[in-house]
Amino acid sequence: MKKISRRLFIGSASIMGTGMVLKPSSIWAVNRNVDVKPALLGGEKTVTKPFPRWPFVDTTEEKALLDALHGNGWGRRVKNNAADTFETSYANLLGANHCLTVNSGTSALFTMMGALNIGPGDEVILPVYTFIATYNVVALHNALPIIVDIDPESFQIDPKKMEAAITKETKALVPVHIGGSPFDVERVLEIGNRHNLPVIEDACQAHLAEWKGKKVGTFGIGGAFSFQESKNLNCGQGGAITTNNRQFMDACMGYHHQGAVLSDNPYAEGGVRGGNWRMTEFQASILNAQMTRLEQQAKKRSENAAYLSKMLQEIPGIAPAKLYPGTTNSAYHLYMFRYDNKYFDGMSRARFIEALSAEGVPCSGGYGQMEKTARVPSLAKNRHYIKVYGEKGMKEWLERIQCPVNEKVSSEIAVWFTQTILLGSKTDMEQIAEAIRKIQKFARDIKNA
Repeated sequence: MKKISRRLFIGSASIMGTGMVLKPSSIWAVNRNVDVKPALLGGEKTVTKPFPRWPFVDTTEEKALLDALHGNGWGRRVKNNAADTFETSYANLLGANHCLTVNSGTSALFTMMGALNIGPGDEVILPVYTFIATYNVVALHNALPIIVDIDPESFQIDPKKMEAAITKETKALVPVHIGGSPFDVERVLEIGNRHNLPVIEDACQAHLAEWKGKKVGTFGIGGAFSFQESKNLNCGQGGAITTNNRQFMDACMGYHHQGAVLSDNPYAEGGVRGGNWRMTEFQASILNAQMTRLEQQAKKRSENAAYLSKMLQEIPGIAPAKLYPGTTNSAYHLYMFRYDNKYFDGMSRARFIEALSAEGVPCSGGYGQMEKTARVPSLAKNRHYIKVYGEKGMKEWLERIQCPVNEKVSSEIAVWFTQTILLGSKTDMEQIAEAIRKIQKFARDIKNA
């Protein structure tokens, strides 16, 4: 019989000390096959069955779609429709006073910036480590996206660098709860308050995430959520705005509905602007059906993430992304961790990802270097931007948005699992840890193969 290593014993004891009891079979599972040749070198995969498919559907969604199909309207022309039902349910679940459905998370962000009358000459601060939509909505309003660097341990926006980027032209802060984990909410809000700047929470990946027991999307002037097909709550494409400010909600309501804003609304300075970013009954009906599983799925992700983190923390060179002390729950749309190749014989992150994928564990390197992608630097040559900000101003902008921390994180360090991985079983989590241990043991052979 194999002996239990001191490291594994201590790690198991620390897990049991948190109230999470490991059965003996679980302890053996973590180190079960580390001496077996990795799949990339011709061995068998560690994980042989697929992880759960996404989204989960059953007759609940079928009935909801049929009800919408045979209803009185496919848009929002009637009262007490599916969108009304979802807005009430989602606002109640988050503890928000108001919720407005839109046709995407991008539209949620775009609508809120429109409600704040952000436009040419204005600056909006956002993190470099985010989906490109956070950048696009600023550019769509012809404002200047000020991209700032991240905290390398959490992958979240660095509040110090965010504050340092504020100028007299800054009109809004748009921090992102990346991966579903809260950014440093208290520090960001304090900065916003001190500089009298509205905070728009990009919570597109953060359904049910919490800061000190309060759901994200309820702290700033407004929160944006996405219901795109990969999201923890989804309807293919869709989004929502949450806020506790009635007048701001009225402005958002008007902006997403062809600019019908009340003239006495303090947010209605640009009230004649607007468009059509409304949600259909079909999207809302699917959301109402998916809502029936949301809390149960969130609970399972959190439990599996905690279990996986305990095991990964015992592997040298692997560190789960830091959660700030105020985080009482991450949505875990992404399970993000840091990879240090010094503990894997210098194996590149790309080779590590290839080896882990070969073991049957889907993973990726996450976001890249937004500030260096073709679409971002090209803004400096855009004739409309040169007309507003000048050639010199746009050259200075390129210098302002360099993010050296992200450059290293995105190219060498970050590794992601998607949220469906965390809907697997405890055995699945054990096999993920087992696969990484196996790769570490054979790192030199994998690197040189």
